[in-house]
Amino acid sequence: MLRNIDLENIPQALSELVAVNDLMSASKEFRSLLASPLFTNDERTNVIKQLTSKLKLSDYIVKFILHLSDVRVITALPEIIRMATSLYLEKKKKAKAVVMTPLAVTKEQENKLRASLKKITDRELDIEYAIDPSLLGGVLVRIGSTMYDTSIKGQLRLLKDELIKG
Repeated sequence: MLRNIDLENIPQALSELVAVNDLMSASKEFRSLLASPLFTNDERTNVIKQLTSKLKLSDYIVKFILHLSDVRVITALPEIIRMATSLYLEKKKKAKAVVMTPLAVTKEQENKLRASLKKITDRELDIEYAIDPSLLGGVLVRIGSTMYDTSIKGQLRLLKDELIKG
């Protein structure tokens, strides 16, 4: 369904899907309406049409959501969003990185980290930072399913594993 959307429109389509997913997470009733076979397609369509202006949903996304609901896979929406985002970033030669640090990162550190990660991945990165005081020092970076752990906590864990092995 989403394959016919121009590449430039994908971020907007993804944000619309995220808005629907957020509403499904927040409202058990809305989730039930979309997922349950007890509701008719007309009932679903009426509710989605009412939400279209509030959520600023395009006609294409409305049709997509109704289709997912109709074929009973709407509960897979979080996974669909994750996969569509991953495919979009792959197509744009981008990647999303989550960087966990024990302290806030300065602009200079951020620039150095971005340059280092770009060398490693050969991609432009959207970086999300999270503070985790339990790391003690260093950073933990997750890019897709790959983890880079230079934290003191991670190094201590490796040392412990080596000592246990003998």
